Amino acid sequence: MLKNLHEKPDKEGVEIKVSEAGFPAIFPSGLEYSSPARGHWNIVNTGLLVPETHLIYICAASCLRGVVLTAAEQGLQDRFSTIAIRENNVLSGDNEEMIVEGVGDVISRLPYKPKAFMVYTSCVQTFIGCDLQHTFKTLRETYPDFHFIDGYMYPIMRKTSMPPIPQTRITMYSLIDEREKNSRRINLIGNNLKTDRTGRFWDILEANGYELKEIQDCENWEDFQEMGSAVLNLVFNPTAVPAAKVLKKKHGQDYIYIPFSHDSEEIAESLNKVLDKLGIAREEWTEEKTMASKALQDAKALIGDTPVVIDYTAVTRPLGLAKVLLNAGFNVKKVYMDTITADEKADFEYLQKNYPDLLLNGTVNPKMRFLHHEKADEKWLAIGQQASYFIGSNNYVDTIENGGMYGYEGVVAMAEWMKDAFTTEKDAKSLIQIKGWGCGSCI
Repeated sequence: MLKNLHEKPDKEGVEIKVSEAGFPAIFPSGLEYSSPARGHWNIVNTGLLVPETHLIYICAASCLRGVVLTAAEQGLQDRFSTIAIRENNVLSGDNEEMIVEGVGDVISRLPYKPKAFMVYTSCVQTFIGCDLQHTFKTLRETYPDFHFIDGYMYPIMRKTSMPPIPQTRITMYSLIDEREKNSRRINLIGNNLKTDRTGRFWDILEANGYELKEIQDCENWEDFQEMGSAVLNLVFNPTAVPAAKVLKKKHGQDYIYIPFSHDSEEIAESLNKVLDKLGIAREEWTEEKTMASKALQDAKALIGDTPVVIDYTAVTRPLGLAKVLLNAGFNVKKVYMDTITADEKADFEYLQKNYPDLLLNGTVNPKMRFLHHEKADEKWLAIGQQASYFIGSNNYVDTIENGGMYGYEGVVAMAEWMKDAFTTEKDAKSLIQIKGWGCGSCI
């Protein structure tokens, strides 16, 4: 049965009270829509974080358009090449040879010699049964001076146990070779944005002689390889846990998963979990808890009962943020998200019990093409570009993936961003369409 997607739709299947929602899938899966809010990161942005590497994407021309724009908008075209799959390649069955020859052509034309190539294949190769294992074996034998890492840009992997984003992080960090261990070196892995390391927690680690490094600190290949000497990896982002597991198996690097949170007690437990691991005395974090509480109180005094909406691209735990803001008295109306992660199950159950009327809104259902900008005439405050677009507000916090913040400083930063967004309008229509805007700024 065909559906006319241009008819004015109802909200069935795209909006539900949290008390009536299921876990982990909130809405039925089907045909999907992608909003014009394009500031979040994708696998191209993430892969380009690895220094002295060259990315090669092998897919159909229509898919290449998006990834080419990503590299161009970051000004990194010189580190990025494409190989277009055409109809004759699909019909002739010579994809293995085409990939090897295409990569060889890229190598021969490059004006510099990268340390490694991250070669991304697409769903086309899977559909036609391309022997990628043989292809990469041939590449490594033919060009032994380079590392070749197989990446994947498969939309069909999105609903699998290993979607493209965590797979990309595995790809990136698997380039790290094992080094002699430095008992005082700690990595922060899996973050697209450089972590803001201001605050007493980071001071405590440095005062105890620990050196902290993440990929954004690496100016060259050697810096990047030094991450192999760390004895411990700290992980904030759930999509980086598989990469941490690979590094533990490959290099014996232990890891601690301390998910991002805006909840003061959760933050304290995560920070102390790291201190316990390192044999450092636990802290009460009294001053930090007071600082975070005051920041939220000050923001609430300014923002008052203004309706607030949140989306899943702004923070990795949107339900957790909603819980904290609601408990602080903010008038949170809805959260834009399509699924609930395991990290948020407790937040979800808390909201069901204590704030049952909170609305959850989908973002990818085709109905959302026509259900955006339906807010009332009064002022609304949005947290995230998707929330800004769907609610039609220029008063929004323009941030992605927690804005590079962690811990109590992250709570304070969010409160300050909300105050700024409340008092100063942005040109949302212009800003949210810039692909990868969040790669350079969080305001």
